Amino acid sequence: MKTVKEYIRTIADFPHEGILFRDVTTLFADPKGFRMAVDQMLTPWAGEQIDKVVGLEARGFILGGAIAHQLSKGFVPVRKKGKLPGATISQAYKLEYGEAIMEIHEDAIAPGEKVLIVDDLLATGGTCRAGTQLIERLGGEIVGCSFVVDLPELGGRKLLESLGLPVSVLCEFEGA
Repeated sequence: MKTVKEYIRTIADFPHEGILFRDVTTLFADPKGFRMAVDQMLTPWAGEQIDKVVGLEARGFILGGAIAHQLSKGFVPVRKKGKLPGATISQAYKLEYGEAIMEIHEDAIAPGEKVLIVDDLLATGGTCRAGTQLIERLGGEIVGCSFVVDLPELGGRKLLESLGLPVSVLCEFEGA
């Protein structure tokens, strides 16, 4: 039986030379692999109260939607600035070169709601950290953060755990 990691392909020099891109679309395309990933992403949170699932742009929408459906809970997207149609709140965060802004609808999460954050890949943790700040500003309580892939050399897991956030990953890849 294949593992989740075996469904993920690596593409060298994408999007830039020297980058090893971990492509989860091959995981999503395989029904057994996709089901395995969704089930395994849910396992660490069994028994936890979860009111909403937040997916981080963009592959987090695919995983988050599937996980929210499995739990019969609502799904909330956290998107890049300017992509959501309603009133939003924003959070800037640092990239390797520059800055980006993530947004969430201001009415997406009610105070006290328990939230699971989902994305495909954990690198530096910047995107997830921006998402946690948005959720906390709305009064949401973060149950945990669930990822398919961790790139441990980039320190995202250490960052999130240093903030007291429970983190679950299905597999790790060395190299950025």
